[in-house]
Amino acid sequence: MLKRTYILGILFLIALVIFTSMLNISLGSVKIPFSEVFASLTGQKAEKETWNYIILNYRLPKALTAIISGSGLALSGLLMQTLFRNPLAGPYVLGLSSGASLGVALLFMGASIFGATASVIFLSSWSLVMASSLGSLLVLLAVILASIRLRDTMAILIIGLMFASFTAAIVSVLAYFSPASQLQQYVFWSYGSLGNLAWDQVSILGLFWFAGILISIFSIKNLNSLLLGENYARSLGTNIQKNRFLIILATSLLAGSITAFAGPIAFIGLAVPHLIRQVIPSANHVTLVPAVLFGGAILMLVCDMIAQLPGSEYSLPINAITSIIGAPVVIWLLVRKRKFNF
Repeated sequence: MLKRTYILGILFLIALVIFTSMLNISLGSVKIPFSEVFASLTGQKAEKETWNYIILNYRLPKALTAIISGSGLALSGLLMQTLFRNPLAGPYVLGLSSGASLGVALLFMGASIFGATASVIFLSSWSLVMASSLGSLLVLLAVILASIRLRDTMAILIIGLMFASFTAAIVSVLAYFSPASQLQQYVFWSYGSLGNLAWDQVSILGLFWFAGILISIFSIKNLNSLLLGENYARSLGTNIQKNRFLIILATSLLAGSITAFAGPIAFIGLAVPHLIRQVIPSANHVTLVPAVLFGGAILMLVCDMIAQLPGSEYSLPINAITSIIGAPVVIWLLVRKRKFNF
């Protein structure tokens, strides 16, 4: 009976992801009927050629980016909360977002050091992704080296927070000495964006997303063993260092790649695991992992629909919407339940 309920729940979440994706694609500055969206996505021609172009070249990549970003950040948050056994842990506690921010800050606010010609060469869409990825990678390598040398998991958390503080300080120094135009470019990147990716960029992001999910699936058994602490996990024969490395690697692939392509997106990774636990009172990661993936995708699609202000040419920062919409919901659920299901 429980297995049947679980399967029905997963099917419902899948159907909800499909529905919210279709709704996300149909809404925007130009409203496109549901039937035309369905026709375009199934290989038929939409009634207007401009609709077909908008759907396939702008809105579909944006919807896929929202699905990948929401699900990836939500899963990263679940992995970090389980590894550190801390309900306040999120996908960026290892300092990956700060490393990415430092890379982008050096690109935007440090490119002028090399002259105007170099600035033009550096400031392209791919250079932005590469700078962000390189910053995240350097922090990741430092955290992995620390995880190999240290036995205490909480010490790794502290190191991640110290890296975040250190990189934030460097960004502040760069911002202080940068002209307003370069500072504005960095601020706009920090808002996060789902709509600036071409199909080749979405494909590369999808590869990193798939690799991170695959590693997470292979780690499900070990994640369950960590729920009662590392000593209990060791008694079950779990290799703590290897398991810790795999979880950090999966989180880094997911959170690092999403930050590189879409910018730092707050709240989703921290809140979605708690939202799912309120709906599905289970500690088993066989249940939680797929539920968190679908839940993160749905929440990100809904936030993106609100951010793009349907019927208007304006679009709000996705970072602001994820926090404004999500934080009160989590607070309400936790006050109503009066406990963390963790």
